[in-house]
Amino acid sequence: MNLNQGLWIKYLLFFALGACGLVFTAVWFAEVRKDGKAGWPSVRDCGVGLFTLFLDTLGIGAFATTTAFFKLWHLVADEDIPGTLNIGITLPAVLEGFIYMSVIDVDVKTLTLLIVAATIGAWFGAGIVSRWPRQRIQVGMGVTLLVTAAFMLMTIFHLLPSGGDLLALHGYRLLIAFAANVLLGALMTLGIGFFAPCMMVIYLLGMSPKAAFPIMMGSCAFLGTVGSIRFIQQRRYRWKSAIGMTLGGIPGVLLAAYLVRSLPLKPLRWLVLVVMIYTAVMMLRSAMAERSRRAEEAPPADALELQT
Repeated sequence: MNLNQGLWIKYLLFFALGACGLVFTAVWFAEVRKDGKAGWPSVRDCGVGLFTLFLDTLGIGAFATTTAFFKLWHLVADEDIPGTLNIGITLPAVLEGFIYMSVIDVDVKTLTLLIVAATIGAWFGAGIVSRWPRQRIQVGMGVTLLVTAAFMLMTIFHLLPSGGDLLALHGYRLLIAFAANVLLGALMTLGIGFFAPCMMVIYLLGMSPKAAFPIMMGSCAFLGTVGSIRFIQQRRYRWKSAIGMTLGGIPGVLLAAYLVRSLPLKPLRWLVLVVMIYTAVMMLRSAMAERSRRAEEAPPADALELQT
């Protein structure tokens, strides 16, 4: 592929991302008007978005910390957390995608195919997760948060490859990356961060660490616009928390991308790791409590026999 072809494909990616962002916004606010949702988010809702999307832009991720805030302050019902996370992060993620795909060069064919893979995964994943009951979401989020925490811990202790110098993937490496991104795109709709496992796959396949950012940010931008529409259609989210993430997240992205020149990321990763484990344990405890409550509410076996 020559340089001119690569530039045209990149311009088409930017155009498609802008179009997806506009369609998502139109669908969201059409549903908001139809449902009669009213009211603006609190300062706390916007503050959560500002802080977590700031971390997200630095490559640390936002879902674990945001979920912890939702659980700690009882802002969002557990069954609505995946939808609120995906919807709230979408427009800030679109901004991240524009920024990182503009400033960091990576093979445009590899970038495009991995974005397509993540978007396919998100569409099917959101269609499934948006119909799940509360307990299944609690267990799913708890288990996958623990798995993500394990990946982050291995990254902190340098137990995973640190990447190579490739800016493009070909052959079986590209097929592996494509399949992995389909899976990760589906898992993100469950409220599980995309960055840590995606970065691990990219490094294992020998790509340069700097190639991770446009792939991660571009994938999240596209899959967010597509997957979030499924949650909107099922009305599985909290309006005030989602719009608070959006309004606070956009300045958080700009602050991290353009004003922060140096920041000790290792302590922040440790903090996010602790938050991730705490949130996973809280989710699993909530699932156990939900199971116990259902068992207590269920009629005893002898009563069922009498009814029959």
